[in-house]
Amino acid sequence: MELVHESKPALLRELRLGDWGYALVWLLGCLYTLDKFGAGMNVYSKGILCAASLGFIALGWFWKPFRLMCVITAVLSLFAIYEYHGQIASAEQELWLKYLLGSQTAIMWMSFLFVLATLIYWVALLGRSEFAGKFASVLTWCAVVMGLVGMLTRWYVSYLMGPDIGHIPISNLYEVFILFSFMTALFYLYYEDRYESYQMGAFVLLVIAAAIGFLLWYTFDRHANGIEPLVPALQSYWMKIHVPANFVGYGSFSLSAMLGVAYLLKSKGILADRLPDLVMLDDVMYKSIAIGFLFFTIATILGALWAAQAWGGYWSWDPKETWALIVWLNYAAWLHMRLVKGVRGPILAWWSIGGLMVTTFAFLGVNMFLSGLHSYGKL
Repeated sequence: MELVHESKPALLRELRLGDWGYALVWLLGCLYTLDKFGAGMNVYSKGILCAASLGFIALGWFWKPFRLMCVITAVLSLFAIYEYHGQIASAEQELWLKYLLGSQTAIMWMSFLFVLATLIYWVALLGRSEFAGKFASVLTWCAVVMGLVGMLTRWYVSYLMGPDIGHIPISNLYEVFILFSFMTALFYLYYEDRYESYQMGAFVLLVIAAAIGFLLWYTFDRHANGIEPLVPALQSYWMKIHVPANFVGYGSFSLSAMLGVAYLLKSKGILADRLPDLVMLDDVMYKSIAIGFLFFTIATILGALWAAQAWGGYWSWDPKETWALIVWLNYAAWLHMRLVKGVRGPILAWWSIGGLMVTTFAFLGVNMFLSGLHSYGKL
């Protein structure tokens, strides 16, 4: 009897030349960054860069569309950085920056594309049009790319303003709403590709469009889109991992809530012949909450470690910390009821919608109505 020995994981056995080429480009980019900017990076920042590079390589291997997005984003961002010629004033002088790839211009394109994609997804849903669904999906991908280009060029521009001003652009409400928008869209696009269903987009893109509405109000009414120096407590490598981990949670929880709305409509016979079946909606809602809960837990732990370094204590019952705990307990209970008690159906859909309200207050309401140590994102 011949024994077959599987020496490599299934994913590695399926890799082709293009996959290794993609990995090589990421590794070369990482090495170039370390060589050019390593002198100004501490060991933690270098570790974050290397870990992020490996993570993006793994994502590109696992999910091929993500790889294409990374390549297009890198090309456009590098071109935009080149067009700046080391001067902020180039944003108003160079054609490509002024109308397409400048840090602020790219964000406006992201906003327009997300709103347009939302409308087209609804056209696809109501009209049962597969072509419109595919078109809306392309628009969403384009919006994600423009959001990433805008953030990367904004990062570069912050350093053009001065070495003491330059920082990763995830430090205020304007920047994190951009982060929320394209991260939530990426999670949705993965599930859309995995389940081959465009119908969910009409609901998920609604919450992104709402975020875009806030972003535009915050930009044009409050003029809060400027780049400001970081306050001392935020001048830490912890921000580079704590904030993105948090927004994996926020994006996943928001996605699950919008699918909860779709689930309830389907269960009541509204748009029943146009929406995915209840099993699919329930499955995506569960997976989204499970992933969000994992990353939100990691973010909370990282936040405690950051607090110990910045303020001398792991937990201070600051309003933001207290509400983060409430969010964590809410979704811990949701997962317990589903996994341990076997609860299914509308009750969990309603719960996911309620969870979004709790999460929104923890994210935005605390900044509006409460004060504390986390007072960096005031309206």
